[in-house]
Amino acid sequence: MTPLVDTHCHLADSRLDAELDEVLARAAEAGIEKIIAVGAIGSIATDRRTLEIAEHYPHIFAAIGVHPHDARNCTTERIAQLRALARSQKVVAIGESGLDFHYLHSPVEEQEQSLRKHLMLAAELDKPIVIHCRDAEARLAAIVREEGLPAAGGVIHCFTGDAKAAAAFLELGFLISFSGILTFKNAGVVREAARIVPDDRVLVETDAPYLAPEPHRGRRNEPALVRRTLEVLAEVRGADFHGLAAAIAENSARVFRIVA
Repeated sequence: MTPLVDTHCHLADSRLDAELDEVLARAAEAGIEKIIAVGAIGSIATDRRTLEIAEHYPHIFAAIGVHPHDARNCTTERIAQLRALARSQKVVAIGESGLDFHYLHSPVEEQEQSLRKHLMLAAELDKPIVIHCRDAEARLAAIVREEGLPAAGGVIHCFTGDAKAAAAFLELGFLISFSGILTFKNAGVVREAARIVPDDRVLVETDAPYLAPEPHRGRRNEPALVRRTLEVLAEVRGADFHGLAAAIAENSARVFRIVA
């Protein structure tokens, strides 16, 4: 079975953590060889639990940060806590940070301040940054141009923009990751964007427990279902499934500096 990578999921979420061994067993059966588990949502406890999981399982790695929904909580103390957690070799990225102008759970100004702090922290620690972007592509690109993309690079996770936005992010040096949204009937714009991302800049993810791909939409997502999204991504790109899976595994190993 072709080895696959889920480059973004939330294993510390109670919907997955409550039956983590079963979730990971199904992932293994589906050929998922490596997983990037992302904290960021809620309090620092989520990042701590995410790192705990990563340190327990050799094939799981962690990204830690403050989600833009919680940007109001991105204090100096919180950044110091993230810096301390990032001493672990299992922390391979900072994030997810970014901008979400769709829900605006935190004010725009606080989201932008938090994003800048994350960009600086990632640069300081020489780690890639994982970015969440919803209805804020132009502003996000502008801030990254001002602050600079960390030397270690970055990932636009769960891409929801159009081909123009994808091109702008590619020009800035990002890799672009596609989630189950790619499989939704109303996601034609995202599929168009997926066609223009070069083979060496594309990733795939679940964002589990969110955004299960069709025909599982509306149910709890989990890493095993990354295979379905990859199948659709290969169809959209007119690519060989196994070749694309190999390219994504190579891309994830490169950006997250994961040695096989």
